[in-house]
Amino acid sequence: MDDSDKHRPIRVALLGCGVVGSSVARLMQEQADDFAARVGTPLELVGVAVRRLGRDRSEAGVDPALLTTDAEGLVTRADVVVEVIGGIEPARSLILRAFEHGASVVTANKALLAERGPELYAAAEAAGVDLYHEASVAGAIPLLRPLRESLAGDDVRKVLGIVNGTTNYVLDKMHTTGQGFGEAVEAAQALGYAEADPTADVEGFDAAAKAAILASLAFHSRVSARDVHREGITEVSAADIAAAEAMGCVVKLLAICERVDADPATGTDRTGISVRVHPAMIPLSHPLAGVREAFNAVFVEARSAGELMFYGRGAGGDPTASAVLGDVVAVARHRVGGGRGPGESTYADLPTLPMGEARTRYFISLDVADEPGVLAAVATEFARNQVSIETVRQTARADDEHRAEERAELVVVTHAAPDAALAATVEALAGLAQVREVSSVMRVEGE
Repeated sequence: MDDSDKHRPIRVALLGCGVVGSSVARLMQEQADDFAARVGTPLELVGVAVRRLGRDRSEAGVDPALLTTDAEGLVTRADVVVEVIGGIEPARSLILRAFEHGASVVTANKALLAERGPELYAAAEAAGVDLYHEASVAGAIPLLRPLRESLAGDDVRKVLGIVNGTTNYVLDKMHTTGQGFGEAVEAAQALGYAEADPTADVEGFDAAAKAAILASLAFHSRVSARDVHREGITEVSAADIAAAEAMGCVVKLLAICERVDADPATGTDRTGISVRVHPAMIPLSHPLAGVREAFNAVFVEARSAGELMFYGRGAGGDPTASAVLGDVVAVARHRVGGGRGPGESTYADLPTLPMGEARTRYFISLDVADEPGVLAAVATEFARNQVSIETVRQTARADDEHRAEERAELVVVTHAAPDAALAATVEALAGLAQVREVSSVMRVEGE
């Protein structure tokens, strides 16, 4: 910005006027004086792009005169474009058009960043403008900027988090009330935590996109949503929840991003990044175990800083708008004072490792015949696949339908091993004559 323009208002265009967009517009008006003081010049909302003009938005407090369906025209007359419409298109095209016209962009679009992040970063770099996206992961929680800036002088080793409020609410209700999966999802929908179609949440797609963004920032490497191993919570049963409770654990859907260094002692052949989303048991002593209902939390381990915890509301209009507006203030300051924020950092260029190479622990519950030699047969399969057993517990199983045969439940918790070896062990156990059923398999994290 030229010296003559330093004190003219920063023109802000808003793409989208849903729950988050309307909160952004309202807060810009309510806190206009504060934003002007923080930036050094006023922020002027010059337009709000919507799909249709007929909808009543009076409750959102948005001036009808600002509404337009011409999103392409709107971005060409802004200094800062805020994109909260979501999805890939038209969001991608509108952001690229904003860059072409010299506007910085603030977005909350996790799906777009996880799929087309490198393209957007490159376009921002070519245009000499900012691309900020704090709100794309964990709503109001200040997380991405600490990873990108505050920890730039450290070596992040692991990011472990609950980044989807819907699934955390569902699993929390299954744990605290004994509800089944379907009942808990319905409760989440009634409260507005889950969409009418909850697939993106319960199947882990939302968390996988966020995991890709976190891994890219933490490990200075390009990671897309396609690189993330993804499992949802639809197969988590009341029996799994009860088994976790018996072990002093709870079940959470976790996003896990971890740097793995080559180590012959553990059979790790190469250095890379393990990025995965799946349900797991975590001990009650772990900080993430106490994250209740629809809250998010992310646990970061760094070489020098040690263990850090980020906790708060991961969704909702005002919480997400808080993160969006924090980015707006940051990029607006750059427009006034000159300079830019950090762009994409990919110097490490670490490969994303397949799930089979990730070192994990398993909880395995087996329905077995209660007879001599069963434990030896089971242990042989673990040894054959080079998986070490940490604990084993056997209890008699009451079964009215099979009074003629003695049956037992055998619960095994393993030490850490490559996931491929653990999966092969489970497959082998299912084929043993003494094993009636592999009742439950779940990974164990956080120890």
